[in-house]
Amino acid sequence: MSHKFDFDLDNKVIRCRIDGIVTDETLKQYYAACSKYGALNPTYAGLFDMSAVTFIAVSTQTIRELAMLPPAIPDPNVTRVIVAGSSQMFGLARMFDLQGSDTRPNLHVVRTEKEALAILGVIEARFSGG
Repeated sequence: MSHKFDFDLDNKVIRCRIDGIVTDETLKQYYAACSKYGALNPTYAGLFDMSAVTFIAVSTQTIRELAMLPPAIPDPNVTRVIVAGSSQMFGLARMFDLQGSDTRPNLHVVRTEKEALAILGVIEARFSGG
């Protein structure tokens, strides 16, 4: 799995794109990286794009464990969106959403980045490297 963070400074959005194979260990590493960026930019919305993931080898136990961790973006009122392209990823993302709903009430799971940007209220995204 590789991941890349970029930012839309005008709309205050952190985006992380993940591609390739996702395992329990790589998903935990990704979450740790997200938490670092979230702590540095606590008012930025989060867009987690997993639409380019090609293979998922993640246990439901890992999803539950991650959902019980403090949110990557500390403020529960900040909007965050997971873009899950495949049905399997969508199901895992919804499980994460349900398990962590007490600390992430503004988490949404969608199928496309277009849907995510609409939820975030972004008309024209301008992401640049991080």
